[in-house]
This record gives sequence, C-alpha cells and structure tokens, in this order.
Amino acid sequence: MILNPTGVQGAGLRELDRTQRGAFANKVLVRPGAARLVVVSNRVTIPDASGKAVAGGLAVALKEALEAHKGLWFGWSGRVAVRPSTQPQITDKGAVQYAVMDLTAQDRQEYYSGFANRALWPIMHYRIGLSEFSRADYAGYQRVNRAFAHALTQLLRPDDFIWVHDYHLMPLASELRALGVTNSIGYFHHIPWPAPEVLGVLPGCSKLLRVMLDYDLIGTQTERDADNLRRGLIEELGAFAIRPLGVALDGKRTRVKAFPIGIDYDALASAAEKSGAHRLVRQTRRSLGERSLIMSVDRLDYSKGIPERMEAFERFLLANPDQCGRVTFLQIAPTSRSEVPEYALLSRAVNQTLGRINGDKGEPGWIPIQYVTSAYSRNVLAGLFRIARVGLVTPLRDGMNLVAKEFVAAQNPKDPGVLILSRFAGVAQQLPQALIVNPNDKFEVADAIRRALDMSLEERCARWSAMAGTLRRWDVRWWASAFLRDLRQYGQNGAAQHVAEPDQDAASSQSAKS
Repeated sequence: MILNPTGVQGAGLRELDRTQRGAFANKVLVRPGAARLVVVSNRVTIPDASGKAVAGGLAVALKEALEAHKGLWFGWSGRVAVRPSTQPQITDKGAVQYAVMDLTAQDRQEYYSGFANRALWPIMHYRIGLSEFSRADYAGYQRVNRAFAHALTQLLRPDDFIWVHDYHLMPLASELRALGVTNSIGYFHHIPWPAPEVLGVLPGCSKLLRVMLDYDLIGTQTERDADNLRRGLIEELGAFAIRPLGVALDGKRTRVKAFPIGIDYDALASAAEKSGAHRLVRQTRRSLGERSLIMSVDRLDYSKGIPERMEAFERFLLANPDQCGRVTFLQIAPTSRSEVPEYALLSRAVNQTLGRINGDKGEPGWIPIQYVTSAYSRNVLAGLFRIARVGLVTPLRDGMNLVAKEFVAAQNPKDPGVLILSRFAGVAQQLPQALIVNPNDKFEVADAIRRALDMSLEERCARWSAMAGTLRRWDVRWWASAFLRDLRQYGQNGAAQHVAEPDQDAASSQSAKS
C-alpha cells in the first residue's frame, strides 16, 4: 500500500479535504512564541566565521526552525579530548545558540563507533549478521547519554520544547526525566525501525524500547517504521495501544507517527539550473560526449548496496551488448566510519567488484564505471544530477534517502531523467512513479536500467511531474512544521492524548490498521 506523507492512501494532495489541505499544505513553520526550540543531535554543525553553516542534511532541515524559535542546538562537538566535558561550550551565532561537548577517546569508541554503529546501525538496517554487541559499548552509550542529559539540564528553561534526533540518543529523554525535566520532548528516528522480531535479536532490546516511552512524540520516516515501533512496544513490553497512534505503559504515553523528511526543493532546483557553468559539471558533460550518464550518490555504507548495484550494471551490459561504450555509470561514494572494521571490508569489496567489471567490460577510451570517493558540494551534485539520464538509487535498506528526492528536484522539466528506486527505501512510499525495484535482484535492476534508457519523453515528463508535485508539497518546511506542531500539542508525556484529533490523524490511524 502506498501512503502519502499524511498517511492517507493515494499519491496527491488533491485527495485531501479542505481541513487537511490547511493542515498539511501550509509550509510556514510554527509561529515562535515564548517557548524556545532545543535541538539535540549527535553532531552539531556550527556556522563558520562567515556565518555559513557546514553542509549537512539535518543542518539544512532545522535551520529555519531554530532561527524562528531563537533556538539552542546541543550535541557532540566532533572533537576528542583527554578529559570529558563537564560544561557545554557555548557559541552564539545570530538567533541560534550552539552548545557542544567534547568526548574522550573511550567515549567515542564505545558510544559512537561501538554500540551506535556496530550494534544499533546494522540491526536497524536488518543486517543481523553484522551486529556486534558489547556490554562495555552499551555502558559507554548510556554513559554519554547521561552526561549529555546532565549538561543539557544546565541550559534548559521551563518552557523549552526539546527535539532529539536519531539512534545515538535514544535514551536521552529517559535520562532527562530522571533528572526531573518535565518539558515536552520529541524524538525523530532518521533510519529504519525494524520489525520486533529483528530488533529482538539485540541483547537488552527491551531496555531500549522502554526508554522510548519517555518521549511525548516519536517521529519516523514511514508508516511501516511507526507500526514496527508500536508493535515492539506492545509485544515486547506489554504496552497497550491508545487512539490515535499512541501506546501507554506504567502511566507513560507516547505518540508514534510518520513524518517523512523532505528537502528544500526550490533551492535544489535553482542550484541545478545555475550549475552548468561549474567546472566539474562542464568537464563531465564534455567527457560524456554522446554517452548517457547513469548516476548514484551514497555514503560508503553496506546498507547502500553499492557492490550489488555495480553487479546489476554489469548484468545490464551483458544483457545489452549494444550499450557498451554508450553509457557511463558514475558512482560517488564518500568514505565514512573508516575506524569500523565492517566498513574497511566493504571498501575492499567495492574496489574488487569495480576492478573486475572495468577490467572485463572496459574498452580503450571507455571505462564502464567511474568511481569517486570525494565529497562534492550540493551545487555540484545538483548539476551532475541534471545531466544524468538515470538516477540509480538502490539501497538494500534506507530510512528515507534524500538523494532520490534531490535527483528529481534537479531535473530539467522539459527533458527529465528517470529515477530507479529501491522498494526498501522509505522514499519509495512517496514516489511510486519511479521505477521501483528489488535491489537484491540484479536482473530486475538491469531490466529497469534498459527501460529507463528507452523511456519516451512523454512518459518521463509525466512521471517526473507527479514526483515533483509530491516533493514540493511535502518539503523540509512541511516536515519541521508538522513535527513541531504535534509536539507542542501533544507534549508533556502525552498529556493531551485525550484531545480529539484532526481528520489527518484519524485517516493516518485508519491507514496504519489497513
């Protein structure tokens, strides 16, 4: 079943009544009052001396919300120190205040590299065999969350509302509540939330589920993720469902709802239009000649399915020998988490697959796969997306995947490229007009590449137009505004759960049951 961001069946805003149009088409952020927004994330992006923030998806998404509420952004500085911070380091940048903490090498290893990225990350992405649980790492994870909570309480005001982000900080609300914090606290889970039987493999999973009940509102990328979390709380802890979209246990209530994150569509489209003069974009266009560009952009991670994607492209060439020399596949994959052993193994696997395919299929003057590990600016990527005939976005599992949305936004409306999209990316629920594939089936992906290259201009324009409409309506401003609106309404640990819900949530609740 395909759900749009409101949880209503169907693909467009046209199916919503007037009440729902008013609630969800509005892209204006919640109006600031006396209450301050406090954002907490693993890493904090502090603007440089010029006032320009370091590029980052979360930074872009939250910039306007923080400025509108004269907010505070709290988290790890990214630095490793000999001694842990006891007091947050404060930096004021315009309307936003930044507060950061340093970690020790042990903290970083146990909290970040250990439990968060060697235990939680693989489980959340259904890679059970790659999950490595260590009680020492888990203790470090809890210790850092406790330290963050102690430091944050020094900065909180009674009317602040707190928005915590992602799997690194799942226990933070519980630690804050233990210190007497009664503020409204929301949590957004940016990656997939697995089915209860998958999460149940992780030792101590019931403790992780229990701390989630200390949040007033939990946001997920998709309705499937929200349902998985609700089922986990009910099946593992014995919580009971409350209407709408909530669960309760031991006097605590939390609401779990899908808020698919969007992009700044207009800014990305504008960047793509202006990118033609950039040196890298010009060089790429010139080097292609008459060849069609197939393009993927991912962080180097085993959840992205990069070796599998390369093998699917190889299958495409084997099945379509007439395309040899006529297409180029560009894979951009900046490295990350190099200190985690699984990522070093992945890097070797990618390079081995790349070398074999280019060695077997390459010709003088033509290399089938161009592989780049450098990170590029949003403007450069937008320009490359615009000249690509096919966007190949085939993660094995992904919470949302904003690359797919950025590819659509960057297209030339008069001659758009085709998006091939994994059914296991959260964005597939919003963009059914893409060519949806199983990334584990290289034959299916290969067939989709051929179909995309052969697709008529009329069909390409129709598919692109539908996707663009969806992304414009439910952009990053909608995402932030919708979550903060609900947090303010249903804060203080579910105190307002008895309030009659707007139509959009009743519809979403009904969709979750179907």
